[in-house]
Amino acid sequence: MNIEQNQIEKHNDSLLTAHQRRFAFLQEEWEHVDLESVIQKLVDFQIAIPSWALGTGGTRFGRFAIAGGEPRNIEEKIEDVGLLHALNGSSGAISLHIPWDIPQNAEKLRQLASGYGLKFDAMNSNTFQDQAGSAHSYKFGSLQNVNKDVRKQAIEHNIEVIKHGIALGSDALTVWLADGSCFPGQLNFRRAFENTLESLQEIYSALPEDWKMFVEYKAFEPNFYSTTVGDWGQSLLYASKLGKKAYTLVDLGHHLPNANIEQIVALLLMEGKLGGFHFNDSKYGDDDLTAGSIKPYQLFLIFNELVEGMDAKGMNHARDLGWMIDASHNVKDPLEDLLQSVEAIMIAYAQALLVDRKALSEAQQNNDVARAQEILQNTFRSDLRALVSEARLRTGAALSPIGLYRYLNVRNTLVNQRGKTTATGL
Repeated sequence: MNIEQNQIEKHNDSLLTAHQRRFAFLQEEWEHVDLESVIQKLVDFQIAIPSWALGTGGTRFGRFAIAGGEPRNIEEKIEDVGLLHALNGSSGAISLHIPWDIPQNAEKLRQLASGYGLKFDAMNSNTFQDQAGSAHSYKFGSLQNVNKDVRKQAIEHNIEVIKHGIALGSDALTVWLADGSCFPGQLNFRRAFENTLESLQEIYSALPEDWKMFVEYKAFEPNFYSTTVGDWGQSLLYASKLGKKAYTLVDLGHHLPNANIEQIVALLLMEGKLGGFHFNDSKYGDDDLTAGSIKPYQLFLIFNELVEGMDAKGMNHARDLGWMIDASHNVKDPLEDLLQSVEAIMIAYAQALLVDRKALSEAQQNNDVARAQEILQNTFRSDLRALVSEARLRTGAALSPIGLYRYLNVRNTLVNQRGKTTATGL
C-alpha cells in the first residue's frame, strides 16, 4: 500500500489552522532561540525501523496476533517502513535481521527501498536461537561456546551477515549475544570472555574499512546467572580491545532496574565508544514497550546528555550515531506503536535541543542545584509537539501520523491485501 502525497496534503489542510496557532504560540515562547536551526535538525534526524517490529511481538507465554496484514517477506517489510516514513518523515531506514530476512536479490531490494526514500541501517546477526539445518546448537552459547566448532559456526554466520549488508549498502553490524550461564559453576567467566573476544576478533577482521561493529550488552535473560556481555563496561572492554571500528550499543531495556542510563551515555560518548541506540521503554525489565510510554523524563535526560556530548565533540547528530527502535508489540497495531515511538523520540530530542546550555553550565559551576533542576524540568515540561509537527510538515509528512493512518484505514487495507498473516521472524 502506498500513501499518496495528495492524501497527506488533504489531511494536513484540515489541521493546518490549529497547527499554525500552536506553532505561533511556541515561536513566541521560544523567541530567544533559533527555532529554524532546531527544525532543520529535526528534519535531518532519522530513526531506523527494525524489520522484526513490523509484526506482532509476544511474551514467553503466548503471541496474540492482530487482525492481520502483517508483512510476509522482506519486500512487504520495506513497504511498511515506507508507509511509516511517508506518515512521519523520520523513519528513513530499515534494519534487517539475518536469517529472518535473507535477501534473495539485493539490488532489487535496494531499488525498492530507494523508491520509498529508505536506506538499510545496521545488519543484525542471530546466534541466540538454533537455525534450521545448522550442524550445531547454541544451547550453551555461541561465540563463547566451549566447543570450537560451535564458535566457528557463529563466526561464519556473522560474516555472512556482513556480506549481505555490503550488498544492500549497509555500513554496520550489530552483535547481540544471548551467551551466558543459568547456574553458578556452569561457566568459567574468564574463558568465556576470552573465547568471545577471539570470536569477535575474527568477525571484526571481516568488516569493510568504513563499517562499524556495535557490541550490544544485556544484564540478564535468557541466561539468569551471568551474561557474557552483561553491562556497558564489558561491552566497552570488548570494543576497546577490538579496535576503532567497534562501539558499544545501548538498548534502553537491557539494564538492571534504576540504572543511570544517561550517565552511561555521557561516559561512552566521552570515550568515543558510543555507537548507537535501541529505543524502547520498560517498567520492570526488558519490556520492549513503546519509547517514552513509561519514563519520558528519562528519555529526555538521555537526549540531554547526547546533545551536550555530541556538540562537545563536534559530532553530526543525524549521522555519527546509530538510531533505531527495538520494541515488541503484543497488544497494539505494530505500525501505530512505531509511530508513537518515533514521535516520543523526536519530542525528547527537540527538548534536549532547547536546553539552555550556557545557563545550565553556569548553574553547575556555581553548585546551584535548584537552578540546574529548573532549567531541565522547565524545558521538559514545555509542549513541543507543534515543533515536531512543523518539522514533519516541511518534509511533506502528516501533521497527525496516527490520525491519517486511521483515517485511511491502513490496517484493514493491509489485511485485504495480505490476509490474516503472521510476520516472518519472531
